[in-house]
Amino acid sequence: MAVNIDKWDVEDDKFWNSTGKKIANKNLWLSIPALLLAFAVWIMWGMLITYMKDFGFTFGLLEGLTAGTPEYEKALGTINNMYYTLPAIAGLAGATLRLPNSFLIALCGGRNVISVTTALLIIPAVGAGIGLSNINTSYEFFAAMALLSGFGGGNFSSSMNNISYFYPKKMQGYALGMNAGIGNLGVATMQKLIPLVVPFVFFGAVGTGAVAGVDFAGIQNAGWVWVPLLVASSLAAFFGMNCVVSGTPELPTTAHGITNTLILVGLGLVAAAVGGYLLVGLEVNMWIVLPVVIILTVLLMKYATPGAIRGNLNKQLSILGDKHNWIMTIIYTMTFGSFIGYSAAFPKLCQDIFPTADYRLWVFMGPMIGALIRPVGGIIADKVNSGAKVTMWSTIFQIIAALAVAYFVIQAREVREAGGDTLTYWWPFFGAFMVLFLTTGIGNGSTFRSIPYIFSKEKTGPVLGWTAAIAAYGAFIIPKVFGEQIKAGHAEYALYGFAVYYVLCLILNWWYYQGPKREFDNP
Repeated sequence: MAVNIDKWDVEDDKFWNSTGKKIANKNLWLSIPALLLAFAVWIMWGMLITYMKDFGFTFGLLEGLTAGTPEYEKALGTINNMYYTLPAIAGLAGATLRLPNSFLIALCGGRNVISVTTALLIIPAVGAGIGLSNINTSYEFFAAMALLSGFGGGNFSSSMNNISYFYPKKMQGYALGMNAGIGNLGVATMQKLIPLVVPFVFFGAVGTGAVAGVDFAGIQNAGWVWVPLLVASSLAAFFGMNCVVSGTPELPTTAHGITNTLILVGLGLVAAAVGGYLLVGLEVNMWIVLPVVIILTVLLMKYATPGAIRGNLNKQLSILGDKHNWIMTIIYTMTFGSFIGYSAAFPKLCQDIFPTADYRLWVFMGPMIGALIRPVGGIIADKVNSGAKVTMWSTIFQIIAALAVAYFVIQAREVREAGGDTLTYWWPFFGAFMVLFLTTGIGNGSTFRSIPYIFSKEKTGPVLGWTAAIAAYGAFIIPKVFGEQIKAGHAEYALYGFAVYYVLCLILNWWYYQGPKREFDNP
């Protein structure tokens, strides 16, 4: 079978049943493991920083300080905030790279994009393995590897965009839900796999630096374990996936597809690196860094891309003038942005609030629940013929769950300050957080289902990619906000802010898609 398929009409039942279904399912089941690994490498910093704290990675900030002094305690607070910044950097880069990834399929072809972007993840996986093998590794090195882990975050937009072209409209909820839902399981897989491989020395002979008095066991495995899996998935995508004309109107050669993929991803990486430097090097406020990076990325794509593909890219960027693109971006950020942001911050948050809990045994359940329920959200939306209705109810319960988590955070702090055991509130806190993950997952599926019913076929792919790109900044915002509020002593303030945002999204969803002045009828 040819890699490039120039006849593709899945809305024709005869074509779908005779030819399209088999090809679509093959591409879906090669896409899913690639996306799962992308999520795993992207979000792994949320788990890695808990080990970095346990193993004493202090980046030289405690040198010359005496334990117990105010200066020492202040330095510990700074280090803890720096830990939170690493998954935030990965989140910033991943979200930024989603912007060029939103347009890659139309320009480069699905098979070329998925195979190349999966292979790029080998770089941060190897880098993390090397960095974790030596307690003297600099913070700058880890920040650079976290930045490169953003390749995984970017892959979501191109992956979802790609799969949307393989299935008919009536199966979009299923196809996108399966790809995203099982792909999102990469977070839970990572949070379960890393604690299993760290006690062993599978890769102990590779890049290991001996440090007196520190038993590293297999901490470097947290990076190295992904390398063979990424190699296998990248090769499977290259030799097994296809490019279809409905997604890529001008089907490219393999060389052109790969070259253009690397160019556009490179532009996104430049913008992300600028953001990382502003955040870490110049300590610029995160709310200034965020719009600077987004604007810079769009400008680079618009003006720095090769002339041969610039016209097509500018056509794709026309979605930025569509009001409903921005409305769905805000609403989708509530669902996926919360899911991925909580996934990145949850292990460290548990370590800080409930330090005596066996949190590593359980944290994987949140991302797992959110990922597994996502296809259900899409399927329910298909059954009731409305994503907006399902989004409404999931948002209501998301608000309640966020406030419940905040309540138990307060109770745990008061018990700790009174000298008691915070474990009294561990399970109520954990249960409320599971509901929070559950509701974000349902909203993920239902919101994505609405998009094909709001936008034309030509706009659906770019809108899916764009909304996913902006929503991914939740992986940047949430860890940073939690880190700052933990340092200030009021983690619940972060949850209050998120709940207010969810209320805004509830109002937007009702006004434009459900209320008497709705512009689309329960899409």
